[in-house]
Amino acid sequence: MADQTGQTAAPAPAVPAEPYEPDTRPDAPNAFIPLEANPPLMTELLHNLGVAPTLAVHDVFSLTEPDMLAFVPRPAMALLLVFPISEAYEKHRVAEDADREVYTGHGSQEPVLWFRQTIRNACGVMGLLHATANGPARDFVGAGTPLDALLKRAVDLDPPARSRLLETDKALAKAHHTAASGGATAAPDARDDIDLHYVCFVRTADGTLWELDGRRKGPISRGKLGADDDVLSEKALEWGPLAFLARESADLRFSCVALGPSLD
Repeated sequence: MADQTGQTAAPAPAVPAEPYEPDTRPDAPNAFIPLEANPPLMTELLHNLGVAPTLAVHDVFSLTEPDMLAFVPRPAMALLLVFPISEAYEKHRVAEDADREVYTGHGSQEPVLWFRQTIRNACGVMGLLHATANGPARDFVGAGTPLDALLKRAVDLDPPARSRLLETDKALAKAHHTAASGGATAAPDARDDIDLHYVCFVRTADGTLWELDGRRKGPISRGKLGADDDVLSEKALEWGPLAFLARESADLRFSCVALGPSLD
């Protein structure tokens, strides 16, 4: 477009994403192929980044039937929920975040290591990062591996710097691309608008159940679990994924996977 002098005006700079929102602009500088909730592919991704083969991702076929939950190896160290970004969820998210400050924590005294999502369609790998960066799973990340190096670099960074770290980490991008391209269904384009999202639940050493979602303003404590409770315990399910299901009346496109001991 020409300005009043007849010269061609420079294009207006793109509006940056909100501090706690992923950058969903079509011309966003970073975009990942959406990751399918496929346990073998997720397990391969984690192993390629440096998680020990004694851990694996498993399907969770029911959140309410004890016989089905019994098939998941325990203890479950993290739970990833895939859910629809529905009108009901967005109303809940905006209301719950309204009075929260944008999280600025960093350093070894943080209760959890939280990453803000700025990479388009990267919520799946964000969930896996949160699952392995916190709680007992952190002890299964091999020393000197790509994931270990990334997490150690992230500890002292504030959330914006952590986001930039993820945006430039080549090992993470490569491992994610390999996994996301190998799903059972045709992989969508990295620029596609996806209305499904991942959230991660972990239990830290003090018993706190944390909801970790890079699209929120920061990590959210959902309550204290009992000494023997993992993320598939009755309380954890009630405070975590079942609360998501309870808000929905129409869109029930939910699925769950858990990180726990390998069956091999």
